[in-house]
Amino acid sequence: MAHPLTADELLALRARLDEHARALGFDQVGVAGIELPEDEANLERWLGEARHGGMDYMARHGRLRSRPADLVPGTLRVISLRMASGAPDAAPPGRVLGDGRKGYVARYALGRDYHKILRSRIAALARRLAAEFGPFGYRAFVDSAPVMEKPLARNAGLGWIGKHTNLINERAGSLFMLGELFTDLPLPVDSRAKDRCGTCSACIPACPTGAITAPYQLDARRCISYLTIEHHGEIPETLRPLIGNRIFGCDDCQLVCPWNKFARVAAEPDFRVRHGLDAADLVDLFGWSESEYLERSSGSALRRLGYRRWLRNIAVALGNAPRSAEAAAALAARRDDPDDVVRTHVRWALARQDLRPGPD
Repeated sequence: MAHPLTADELLALRARLDEHARALGFDQVGVAGIELPEDEANLERWLGEARHGGMDYMARHGRLRSRPADLVPGTLRVISLRMASGAPDAAPPGRVLGDGRKGYVARYALGRDYHKILRSRIAALARRLAAEFGPFGYRAFVDSAPVMEKPLARNAGLGWIGKHTNLINERAGSLFMLGELFTDLPLPVDSRAKDRCGTCSACIPACPTGAITAPYQLDARRCISYLTIEHHGEIPETLRPLIGNRIFGCDDCQLVCPWNKFARVAAEPDFRVRHGLDAADLVDLFGWSESEYLERSSGSALRRLGYRRWLRNIAVALGNAPRSAEAAAALAARRDDPDDVVRTHVRWALARQDLRPGPD
């Protein structure tokens, strides 16, 4: 619905938006318009090249993703917010990635599910604004609908889209999560962030699987985050050795980004590490029963995998792990797993273990 606020009242609301967002734990907030023609063209080209892999929903939603007013009729602006997500108590990523006996979980996924954290705060933000300025139309999103969150955040001034296709902020790096509030308020918009990658291309060779095919170009079919989280079937055999010990997502392209010297750990306690998943032993994780997995992934981003893909991913990591009797025994115990995908990856991993040199 249209809101009868004056220009001065909209400016006052914009100022209060910053104050309320900070009070709710957000690190930055910006306002973007809803026109995304360049990003729409890029999306359609990417889909046409089938780089979305098995993410059929990307194509199914069509232009809803690039046209916010089609997704939520009446939308005039998108309020974009970011919150640091790095677990403050996590083991150093390099130490975990360098130890093939450990399982690496993307740092944003070590605590409570960020969807739950951000969405409740965004809804609270909307309620605070409505209580102060009167009711208005809005919908909150955190990866929960076809929304081009990175282009909208860029247009709202929160950062630029780097060569690895993640959003980068010059004062906070890229280790943060985004959420959006679609609104019918005609708020003043912020200035689009300027690209500051310059000549740096450190992220491109850092990708273990070569998924960053050129600056600003990502082939999801090769991306470890896609393969370990979004992909439901067998992981291509040629890519399995390149995954290493990454069992949920991948941070490599961000870890080498020089802007992440400014990255901040999360102030939000819910992002703290749960169940020692920042540096857990692969053999221990592979031994979890389904009930243990369900209990320990409750309220976590890990739950979206399901037990089958959880085992599949760990089997691959064990195949890439240093040869050991413990790894071989853990894999052998699941050699005849009832699930075809798990069984295939376990047998591949056992063969890999047999071929790897033994301990000195």
